[in-house]
Amino acid sequence: MIYKEFKGLKLSALGFGAMRLPLGSEKDSDIDEAKTAEMTSYAMEHGVNYYDTAWGYHGGNSEIVMGRILSKYPRSSYYLATKFPGYDLSNMDKVEEIFEEQLKKCGVEYFDFYLFHNVCEMNIDAYLDPKYGIFDYLKKQKENGRIRHLGFSAHGSYDIIKRFLDAYGSDMEFCQIQLNWIDWSFQNAKEKVALLKEHDLPIWVMEPLRGGRLAKLAKEDSDKLTALRSDEEIPAWAFRFLQSIDGITIILSGMSSMEQLQNNIKTFETDHGLNQQEMDTLLSIADDMSQKSSLPCTSCRYCTSHCPKELDIPTLLQLYNEHKFTGGGFIAPMALMAIPQEKQPSACIGCHSCEAVCPQQIKISEAMAEFHSLLNA
Repeated sequence: MIYKEFKGLKLSALGFGAMRLPLGSEKDSDIDEAKTAEMTSYAMEHGVNYYDTAWGYHGGNSEIVMGRILSKYPRSSYYLATKFPGYDLSNMDKVEEIFEEQLKKCGVEYFDFYLFHNVCEMNIDAYLDPKYGIFDYLKKQKENGRIRHLGFSAHGSYDIIKRFLDAYGSDMEFCQIQLNWIDWSFQNAKEKVALLKEHDLPIWVMEPLRGGRLAKLAKEDSDKLTALRSDEEIPAWAFRFLQSIDGITIILSGMSSMEQLQNNIKTFETDHGLNQQEMDTLLSIADDMSQKSSLPCTSCRYCTSHCPKELDIPTLLQLYNEHKFTGGGFIAPMALMAIPQEKQPSACIGCHSCEAVCPQQIKISEAMAEFHSLLNA
């Protein structure tokens, strides 16, 4: 197992993500505890010492199950991370209540790592609002030793992450972002990485395989990669890409089976980043994949000056592209929650004024109508 140094700690580069644990039925809350315990035992035996859960994972049961399983091991043999559930605005005034309950659910007296969960467009104002006392309370818990290291996770845009860092950056010790070879450009991850480096913040990675989307590629694409590394499985390319990015400490993987765990652990026996030819090939595949399902908006903003409803069309098209590529998901709907109803895709009246000045000749009105339909499907 590869290890990374973090403030005197020796952390396994592969983190055990507890968001996609094996299930006993089709219900997401029905975790198969026996299989999860078996996987945890294998992970511990093979050097994985970082375990990441959260309040909302598996309908609230992830913290309970992981706490119960990890209690069988010496507390000093693993590092446990969980998060304040700010993805739900109704939780914002309950930070003390939730934190105390999380300690009970996990059966621990402290968390090694604790995060502001999912900083994004929807909740940034609430996170920064002192009336909720979230930052002050969590900082106090760190001072009291009940949180050893404080950080945040973010699915939001570059600007949202920057706002959070401008407010709390001096007290943050790490940041967890969605980072993989498709999102390096598609979700502007490259610029987010640069921003975190400016703040000297180590990076924790989530969604390295984009929910499994990067575990299996079209044959023509997988053939290109196999020609470069005949002994490397396709999922491993996602981790090799991340091993090529400076500043990454933890790479989390939500593993649902022993086979996935074993394969990932085998990959993390070596640090074998990509050479330039391999990197160029992988990013070329990423561009092709994203372009096949994305509209070629360049954010020139000619359209916005001609929209009678004053819609932020480039932003809406960016969210449309994300939603189309992912095949749904929570990122676009979450971002739209921060946009007034009268500025959402449904507000488009189909006048085509924007299309008359679009250099890319995008059928914007059709995209807005389809986006609205997808969101309400």
